[in-house]
Amino acid sequence: MFYTTDENRHGLAHDPFKAIVSPRPIGWIGSKGRDGSINLAPYSFFNAVADRPKLVMFSSAGRKDSQRNAAETGVFTCNFVGRDLAEKMNLSSAALPYGESEFDFAGLTAKQAELIDAPYVGEAFAVLECRVTEIIEPKTLSGAPSENVLVFGEVVGIRIDETIVRNGRLDMSIARPVARMGYMDYSEGSDVFEMFRPHLPKV
Repeated sequence: MFYTTDENRHGLAHDPFKAIVSPRPIGWIGSKGRDGSINLAPYSFFNAVADRPKLVMFSSAGRKDSQRNAAETGVFTCNFVGRDLAEKMNLSSAALPYGESEFDFAGLTAKQAELIDAPYVGEAFAVLECRVTEIIEPKTLSGAPSENVLVFGEVVGIRIDETIVRNGRLDMSIARPVARMGYMDYSEGSDVFEMFRPHLPKV
């Protein structure tokens, strides 16, 4: 089958786009507003985009509480979602009124980050502390706004629970990272295999 995305006539019960671009890591974003209220929300449009410097990005349709807080304070945290926290991550996606804590709603511990003024999930195996580098609203082919908001941040601090460290590496069989698969489907990434890049002979 083939279809053009301007008409979106795929003939399926649900749009397959998000399922094709998967698995997608979940950016569990902790932030604080200018008024001091704290927020926690998961974003499946999230990823690391660079290593030197370490940059991450999260995005959503429209300006939500996380984007608002990141714009106001210039900081946010990314919290690792392991299988042990998947249900609480899902609870934190509830559309609570601005100012109400998703940490409390989901039964999670809000802790203060080391280098930035933002909360993180105390139960998470790993946390990235980030400072906002830019916030952009990407355009469509026509040049019109796409109604999406992308927040980029540079990672300035990393917290790791040493219970997931084995032989100098993070052991994914313990951490069991959760990813979004499209629709209401998720996957757990503890089934790991290793491959090395090919070394071509010198000529």
